[in-house]
Amino acid sequence: MQSIRKRNKSLGLVELIAIAVGGMVGGGIFSILGISAAMIGFLTPIAIIVGGIIALLAAYAYVKLGVYYKDEGATYSFVKRTFPKRHIATATIGWYVIFGYISTLSLYAYTFASYAISDSSYANDVWVRKAVAWGIIAVFTLINLWSVKGMGRIEDLMVYTKLAILFIVSILLMQHGQTNFDSFINQMIKDAENARLLHILIVASITFVAYEGFQLVINAVNEMTNPEKNIPRAIYGAIILVIIIYVVIALGALFAIPIENLIRDKEYALAAGAAGAIGDIGKNLVIFSAVLATSSAISGTVFGSSRQMAVIAEDGLMPQYLAKRNKKNIPANALITMALLASTLILIGGLRLILEFGSITFLLVSLLMAVTNYVIRDKTKSSKLISILSIIGLFTGAVLILYYEFTHKKEQMLFILIIYIILSLAAYWYAKRKENIENKK
Repeated sequence: MQSIRKRNKSLGLVELIAIAVGGMVGGGIFSILGISAAMIGFLTPIAIIVGGIIALLAAYAYVKLGVYYKDEGATYSFVKRTFPKRHIATATIGWYVIFGYISTLSLYAYTFASYAISDSSYANDVWVRKAVAWGIIAVFTLINLWSVKGMGRIEDLMVYTKLAILFIVSILLMQHGQTNFDSFINQMIKDAENARLLHILIVASITFVAYEGFQLVINAVNEMTNPEKNIPRAIYGAIILVIIIYVVIALGALFAIPIENLIRDKEYALAAGAAGAIGDIGKNLVIFSAVLATSSAISGTVFGSSRQMAVIAEDGLMPQYLAKRNKKNIPANALITMALLASTLILIGGLRLILEFGSITFLLVSLLMAVTNYVIRDKTKSSKLISILSIIGLFTGAVLILYYEFTHKKEQMLFILIIYIILSLAAYWYAKRKENIENKK
């Protein structure tokens, strides 16, 4: 997910939407197409829409809490301010959020590498792909260690440029693809007869990570005009826009790229399909937009997550080592730690593991946000019904991914559960440590 750099003046609605869209379209859509096609085929657009609905349910709590607190610390600050004495809850959300960032950083780097080498003889070499992913993380870590300056409107231009390229390429794919509308509908009906509703919901839950990033609007609350109106407008508007973009991209891929190719080339399926349907120009446009999207997302994730890690450490809920900043006020230790942990996740896991770990993490974090909002729903003026629906939807999504892992890849599920146990124990230890320190005062 991208972070918000300091802007010169107040941010308007268009720029706020660009912030949210830039955070969401950062590599997730490039990663989910092949995985989704392998599971539910031509029903992929349906799963993407359902995933978007889950994202809208998750956004409800963020919008209500964001308008109520107007705190740029967002997720971590919401829990901290709602439950000031419950250090375990605050520590847990802090550790989960940070490792959610680590998983998305890994996802973006892995996707960057897949597209960066997709036109070379090393396209299918897993270790070359991982090496390139490590390299790009190292590059942006070094850049952030050296100096980070705001890019202002250039960031927004990059966001809308990559969206325009993807939209144009998707339309061209639909026009030049071998599949026509009638055969597409027939294939969708056929897949609907064979697929189980459970599989569609599982894919929808997995795609949730592709919508993660909308809450970045809240990080800019101190730089926007009229937060009460612009926070909900920007977040809901951005999610709806991204749903449309993702559906168009999925349709373009399914119209032009045979399912078996989508499954085979899942890490860089869109580029491979564009080459076959509209030639090298289309392929190069996709590669350019993917590299642009993932580069900006990697840079922003390294920037923002390292600073949030430092803040959590300053609160005594992570090692104090991570709170240290250099003379330029850059949290160097946190930056390096984020990079090393993301590189480790890339080392031990492939695309599917990283994608599913990220989806589960942000479903859990969003679930905790929904519960937090429900607790103070009278203060945030939230609908009880929508709040309950949000909790049910996010909880169901997390359970479905875990169920899929248990029935298909028990070793992978065990690995994910071990990570969460470690995170929960670490959060519990630091929370109790902080409580003991406070009690001694």
